Amino acid sequence: MPANIYDDNLFRRDFPFFESENGGYVYFNSAATALKPRCVIDAVCAYYSSYSANVDRGVDSLGYKATEMYNAAREKTAAFIGASDSGTVIFTRGATSALNMVASSFGNMVVESGDEIVTSMAEHHSNFLPWQQLAAARGARLVFAPTDSLGRVTPQALGSVMTERTRIVALNHISNVYGAKNDIRALAAAAHEYGAYFVCDGAQGITHESAMVEENNVDFYAFSGHKIMGPTGIGVLYGKRELLEKMPPAEFGGEMVYTVDYENAAGTQFKDLPERHEAGTMPIAQVIGMGAAIDYLMSFGYDVIRRRVDFLRDYMISRLEAECPNIEIYNKGQRDSGIVTFNVRGVHSHDAASVFDNDGIIIRAGHHCSQTSHALLCVPTSLRASLYIYNTKSEIDRFIETAKKAEGFLDVLFS
Repeated sequence: MPANIYDDNLFRRDFPFFESENGGYVYFNSAATALKPRCVIDAVCAYYSSYSANVDRGVDSLGYKATEMYNAAREKTAAFIGASDSGTVIFTRGATSALNMVASSFGNMVVESGDEIVTSMAEHHSNFLPWQQLAAARGARLVFAPTDSLGRVTPQALGSVMTERTRIVALNHISNVYGAKNDIRALAAAAHEYGAYFVCDGAQGITHESAMVEENNVDFYAFSGHKIMGPTGIGVLYGKRELLEKMPPAEFGGEMVYTVDYENAAGTQFKDLPERHEAGTMPIAQVIGMGAAIDYLMSFGYDVIRRRVDFLRDYMISRLEAECPNIEIYNKGQRDSGIVTFNVRGVHSHDAASVFDNDGIIIRAGHHCSQTSHALLCVPTSLRASLYIYNTKSEIDRFIETAKKAEGFLDVLFS
C-alpha cells in the first residue's frame, strides 16, 4: 500500500461506512470505537455464512475449519503485540473484561490487607474501578501517582509513591482524555524495582503503536479489538505465562477443564493456557474478525498510522488556534494520538455537541468514562474529537466551520 499520508483517499476506499446512507457524516469518534474496513466485515460474514461451527468441540470438518481460523487469529494477535508464546493471549469480551479478570483473579491472589495499589487520576474507569473495588475488598490502600500537565506518569513520579507494600501498578498506555503516551517500558521497570506487578490498559495505545509486551516487560496488557478496527465484543488479555498459570480461573464452564471430580472440587483439573481462562463458547466470529483487522493494520504498519494521524491532528489544532479563540484545547501539547480534547468557553459540552451533531459531525461529549481525568482538568465534562487514518482535511474544514457556530451558541440562544 502506498504511504502518501497526505492523500485523503489512501484509506477511505476500504471503509464501507463512507458508501452507506450515513457516509455523509464526519466521524470524529474513533477513540470510542473505530470504523471497520471491508476485510473485517467480510471475515465476520464469511464465518457466519460459510463455517459457523463451534471451536474445539467435536471432530467434524466445519468445526475443524472454525478452530483453525480461531487459532490462527490467536497466533496473529501474539505476533502483533510482540508475544512469542500464543498461549499467553487470552481472549475476553474487551479491555474492561480483561482488566477486571486481572483484578478479581490475580489481584485477589497477591493483594492483602495493608498493601498498596498504585494507579493515576488519568485512567479510564475500566482501569480505575476494578482497583478501587479490589482495594476496598482486601483492605488495601489505593495510591495515586502524580501526573504532569498531559496526564502522564513519569518513572520518577511513580517512584515517589512506591513502597515495599506496593503490589500492583495499573496505568494506561495512552490516556483516552489527554491522548498522551506513558513510557510503559520505563514504568514497568520502576514497578519491578519494588517487586510490584505492572498492569497496562492498552485500549488507546494499541491503536497508535505496538504493545511490544515482552520487550517492554509488562506483566499484563489489555486491549479491545474494536479500537483497532475489529469487531466489538472481543478483547485481549496478555499476561506472562508464569502469572497466568498461577491465576485461578475467573469463570467456570465448558472446554476449560480436563477432569471434573464431582465429589471433590480440589480434584477438578483445569486445562493449560490459554483454555483455562476461556470458559464456554467464545466470541468466535469476533476473534476471526479481529485477526482480519490485525492483517489490515499490519499491511501498512504503525509508522504510516502515526504520520497520517499526526498530519490530521496538527492541521485541526492549528486551525482551531488560529480561528476559534473561544475554544480551549486541553491537550494541544500531545504528539501521540489523534485525540483533541476541548471545550467551548461558556457553553456546556452537551450543548456544543448538539451543534456539531446538527451539522453531521460526530464527536464525544461528557466525561469520557474518566471523571478523574476531568477532576485533573478542573472541568466536569469536555468535548473530544478523535481522528484516525480514514479522516480527511476536508472533514476538518467542516469541523472548523461548525466550531465557529458553537462559539456563538449563547449569542444565538439569547438573541
